[in-house]
Amino acid sequence: MAKALTDIAIRNLKPRAVRYEVPDPGARGLRVVVQPSGRTSYAVRYRNAAGRARKFTLPAGITLAAARKLAADALLDVAQGNDPAAGKQTARQAGRARADDTVERWTHTFIERHVRRNTRHNSARATVGIFNNIILPAWGERSVHDIARRDVIDLVEGVAVDRPVQANRTHAAVGKFFKWLCQRDVIAASPCIGVDRPTMEIPCERVLSDDEMRKLWAACGQLDPFATACIRLLILTGQRRVEIAGLRWNEVGDDALELPVERMKGRRSHVVPLSSQACAIIDGVPRSGDRVFGHLLGRIDAVKRKLHRHMGDTPHWTLHDIRRSVASDMARIGIALPVIEKILAHRKGTFAGVVGIYQRHSFLPEMAAAMQKWGDHVERLVSGKAAKVVRLPRR
Repeated sequence: MAKALTDIAIRNLKPRAVRYEVPDPGARGLRVVVQPSGRTSYAVRYRNAAGRARKFTLPAGITLAAARKLAADALLDVAQGNDPAAGKQTARQAGRARADDTVERWTHTFIERHVRRNTRHNSARATVGIFNNIILPAWGERSVHDIARRDVIDLVEGVAVDRPVQANRTHAAVGKFFKWLCQRDVIAASPCIGVDRPTMEIPCERVLSDDEMRKLWAACGQLDPFATACIRLLILTGQRRVEIAGLRWNEVGDDALELPVERMKGRRSHVVPLSSQACAIIDGVPRSGDRVFGHLLGRIDAVKRKLHRHMGDTPHWTLHDIRRSVASDMARIGIALPVIEKILAHRKGTFAGVVGIYQRHSFLPEMAAAMQKWGDHVERLVSGKAAKVVRLPRR
């Protein structure tokens, strides 16, 4: 009976011109592989369930005793119907795939296939900013498989130290990203599960008073013509700032704005009747390019800050407060709530649920009357005189 190999016997094996193997009588299936360079390694020879000869290479640098233990484990695996060599190859391929699954790589795919296709331009731009400025600097080179709940907590809480609201936006962006990866079976579970938003946000309730609205209207006169017309049109229509600041000439009808689906938050096109006052403002804007207010949208925040300075000691307010103030004051002057909600393109409230599904009346005549009533109110408010209700001719 051949003697089992020893560590000394293996060290004394001489290299040949070609690679060769030496069986170890001390462990079934174990082979010592000797390379022409003299380097030795271990492998296990066996037949799989289909009777095909297979070789399972053991890790480099292990001892003879460790090799015998691994050989026994491999043959036990074979006896249970498995194929160790195939399993190792699959694990190697999975490892390479995991190495390629970086946060940076999947971020680009997520933005192109989901964010830009399914969210409005302004929302997509905000999401891209969060990834570029917060998420990628922290995790860009890491694998999406390695991001754990602790990483998510540390990221959003770090942002919350000096940017509490932005931390909530980061939490939402990260959550959507990993949910999207789960839906595509890239990862098994989202690390955001169980992670709460870091900041409790209080819904804004600021409504501009009549005096503040007068100050705002007057302060608009200190701006350039595009900014003046844009902010005053916000006041006269009650629409969102991105919908008005990004207005295009092909969206301006004879007596209404026709906002397309892709620019609306609710993903539905919206018709906004114009008062004679709003028509006069639009008619006064010089035409230069396809956008009514040029590239004002990109500097709208700077415009707001300038307005605030011209309004003196007015308490803090936001551009969205204009929309809330319009809705509140429309109700105050007697405009019906369903009409206000139609003007603002609200999908909740009166038109939520079953009502929104079955109520198909356009309310356009009621909206047009309400907008003119609101335009007359604003004119009286800012001028102190009775409004002259004169419909402008069709343009």
